[in-house]
Amino acid sequence: MSPGTAAAVAPAMSGKNIVQSQFDRAANLVNLESYMRRILLTPFREMTVELPIRMDDGRIEVFTGYRIQHNGARGPCKGGIRYHPHADRDEVLGLATIMTWKTALMDIPFGGAKGGVAVDPRKLSVLELERLTRRFTQRIAIILGPYRDIPAPDVNTNAQVMAWILDEYSNRQGYTPAVVTGKPISLGGSLGREEATGRGVMYVMEEYARDFGIPLKGARVVIQGFGNVGAHLARLLDTESGAKVICVSDVDGGVVNEKGLDIKGLLAHVAQKKPVPEWKGGKAVSNADLWKIPCEWLVPAALGSVITKEDNATTVDCKVVVEAANEPTTPTADLILAERKIAVIPDFLANAGGVTVSYYEWAQNLQQYRWTHEQVNRELKATITKAYAAVRDLAKSKDTTFRTAAYAIAIQRVAEAERLRGN
Repeated sequence: MSPGTAAAVAPAMSGKNIVQSQFDRAANLVNLESYMRRILLTPFREMTVELPIRMDDGRIEVFTGYRIQHNGARGPCKGGIRYHPHADRDEVLGLATIMTWKTALMDIPFGGAKGGVAVDPRKLSVLELERLTRRFTQRIAIILGPYRDIPAPDVNTNAQVMAWILDEYSNRQGYTPAVVTGKPISLGGSLGREEATGRGVMYVMEEYARDFGIPLKGARVVIQGFGNVGAHLARLLDTESGAKVICVSDVDGGVVNEKGLDIKGLLAHVAQKKPVPEWKGGKAVSNADLWKIPCEWLVPAALGSVITKEDNATTVDCKVVVEAANEPTTPTADLILAERKIAVIPDFLANAGGVTVSYYEWAQNLQQYRWTHEQVNRELKATITKAYAAVRDLAKSKDTTFRTAAYAIAIQRVAEAERLRGN
């Protein structure tokens, strides 16, 4: 890209600024005091750490890691750790803030935190990834703990990464399974946790479909992102809801089939480490063109800021946007979608299934007792549908969007906890 081209591109809105813009709208709705606004927008604690790692060829690489605890008024901080080249302080702060609202909206006893390391994990060997994870855990261990801060998987991290964190922390503190969630089942992980975010998205879609007359059975669904969340959602919509998933994508592009994709076959294809666009059961489509595919349900399930005023907010062709990713829609794009009468189910309602089942995992670890898969799914549905109903009802009574209603409920709950603690 030439310098002239770069200068012509508007800088992306940071995660921190996106969250603050949306916060202000809801705070005005509930007449939140100015001092409380400052408390709820200022992070409780931030850590930036340097991570020198010996690579397999003997050289030393230094990475930067972050852990931000946004608010712990309602319980220990909770939030994932992501490994991504673009992870930075503002992104992590924005995501930590969303976790505060997400746990409050679900009414589970956690606050919000987030972690990240600026790294492309695809360029690391397994041993290098393990060294990086253990060094990061060593650096931030002083602020972790079952009653202090509990990490979980996020973008480019998984159950194995959580197992390394558990082992590194337990080496110093004794066996402490409740210090991290999203672990392998054999190390205290919960049944149903891996699919929980995708399952929660499906439950919210089912509720919205019933309430607003947009049937899910037979409906066309486009899913941007085919990682943990997108893949499980596609499978569940295909097998349990009867929806027709017509397009999915990964970082290399997508594949579309108007008659509906063979999700089982596509999952087997991806399991062989093959890119989604190479799947022969449909036509390859670029990530830019995916947003123009006509559908009833459009589900961004990858990274943030993918629906923007500049790129696609005026051209997406759907009835409902379901934010399975964190912060996929910028505030200006949000307003455009509202003007176009396209509903948006906000991220911290739609994708809260993961943190909800993380709460169940944490509770099981503390009790040293395991729930059945059926019990986990039953409790998840009860929790997330209760939160959905509260958002729906407030949005209707205040004539506002689902996003603003969700923020308003969460903000009021955290503010009440702060006041009761003496702030």
